[in-house]
Amino acid sequence: MIHTDISALNTQFGITDQVTFIEGQGGLITIEINNAECSASIVLQGAHLTHWTPRNQKPVIWLSPAVDVAPNKAIRGGIPICWPWFGPHPTNADFPSHGIARTGHWEVIATTALTDKTQVSLRLIKDPNKNELWPYPTTLECHFTLGRELEIDLVSSNTGSEAIRIGQALHTYFNIGDIHNISVIGLEDCFYLDKVDGGKRKQQQGPVKVSAETDRIYTDTDADCLINDPEYQRQIRIEKRGSLSTVVWNPWVEKSTAMADMGGNAYINMLCVESANAVDDVRTLQPGDVHHL
Repeated sequence: MIHTDISALNTQFGITDQVTFIEGQGGLITIEINNAECSASIVLQGAHLTHWTPRNQKPVIWLSPAVDVAPNKAIRGGIPICWPWFGPHPTNADFPSHGIARTGHWEVIATTALTDKTQVSLRLIKDPNKNELWPYPTTLECHFTLGRELEIDLVSSNTGSEAIRIGQALHTYFNIGDIHNISVIGLEDCFYLDKVDGGKRKQQQGPVKVSAETDRIYTDTDADCLINDPEYQRQIRIEKRGSLSTVVWNPWVEKSTAMADMGGNAYINMLCVESANAVDDVRTLQPGDVHHL
């Protein structure tokens, strides 16, 4: 049964002092998580995690100060789920950028309280009105494990009789002290496609540092990435599995100013480091195959 009633959701899936369903910004149902190790919020539309803060830390996930949370609208910040394609659709420019999952409706499968973690499992509801966008028989689930660490398992299953191709990303916006001072370790010597420079193929020299608009797809890499943040005096480690592409993005001044839901100097405090299946890493799922990102 699909519940859209908050009281019903709290009755079936709420956990006392740990998991609560509320009407959040824009009237969207939001899951509030509080446990011994962290606080977090997940908007049911898009299965969109909007914040995760380990105890005694600054928020790790960045949400735009100008964010406009509304039905059927993508949320600027947090962790948008790009699926079943990343970026523009490969053959139809009229289809929504980054696919159907990030503004789709999701249902709750389960919530579980562990000793120092909380698990939340969601499933994308197939919208018959959007069948032309993705007509293939598939299921998509997202399993969050929230504690001192955050784990997200995006699970794509081909339930049909034909092979399908899946592009996807966990489009994570990280909260940082100052973009001018951070560095990203783990992509040294990797090749990347520079989308700011017409998609030219280049090779990374040393740690990634950002001093202008940056939009890169690093290819053939399963490496951990480490964000060094001297201002916040911390490091953020991003581990990934089921991914051979990593996206690094910051819109910088001009593009940030032009985006109504970004605004002004907001780019200074964010950096996207995304675990993805993009470009040559788009995955083919044979009938019955299951892929975990």
